[in-house]
Amino acid sequence: MRSEENRPQAAAEPIDPDVDLADESQRRELRRSHYGVLAVIALGGALGAVARYGAARLWPTGDDAFPWTTLLVNAVGCLVIGWFLVVVTEFWSAHRLLRPFFGMGVLGGFTTFSTYCVDIHRLFDTGRPGIAVTYLAATAVAALAAVTTGAWSTRRLLSERSKG
Repeated sequence: MRSEENRPQAAAEPIDPDVDLADESQRRELRRSHYGVLAVIALGGALGAVARYGAARLWPTGDDAFPWTTLLVNAVGCLVIGWFLVVVTEFWSAHRLLRPFFGMGVLGGFTTFSTYCVDIHRLFDTGRPGIAVTYLAATAVAALAAVTTGAWSTRRLLSERSKG
């Protein structure tokens, strides 16, 4: 049987330096309801999913074809999130529900990691492993390039506008 001093110590929880729980007004923040945030995320997610569904209906992908529509949807979503987050975090003070609604909800519903995984699985199942691996890599590269391009171009455009 172990004594108390020999027991492994639990890791300390991280402390948010912006919150002083000794301050009554900051403790109240922890009791505030988050249902409004959850509601706007759900609404945005529904809108984004409908937009993605519309894209899939407009440009369907065959069972053994390269999934261009999903790749394009994910790349466009990453481009827009790069643009959007720079705008709302560096240049414009947005309403507190805009980021959860658009960033997490709309763009989270529009982009689709689950369809990406299903597409890869489907390509392997139909005997197209080369296309599956190409798609796997192309999506990662396109997503990173798109979010980087969106953020970089937005910073450049908005900083030039603020100078001129």
